[in-house]
Amino acid sequence: MFSKKMLWGSLAALALLTGTPSITLAEMPAHSSEQNSQFNHIEQPLGLKVGVAIAGLALIGLELWWFLLYKSPDS
Repeated sequence: MFSKKMLWGSLAALALLTGTPSITLAEMPAHSSEQNSQFNHIEQPLGLKVGVAIAGLALIGLELWWFLLYKSPDS
């Protein structure tokens, strides 16, 4: 019913979806009118930056594998 490639692909997608940490959104202060023209700098933890970079590279690698190296069972 499922091939090994489809199983591994599904497991990789599931790992990417469940392995990323949940991020809480920071609330912006609504009381100052001066900050409408400026952006507030929010420092992100190093672990979060590394996790996002690794997840992005993994998705790029998965797309390259899918489009360049994946062979359909019909071929």
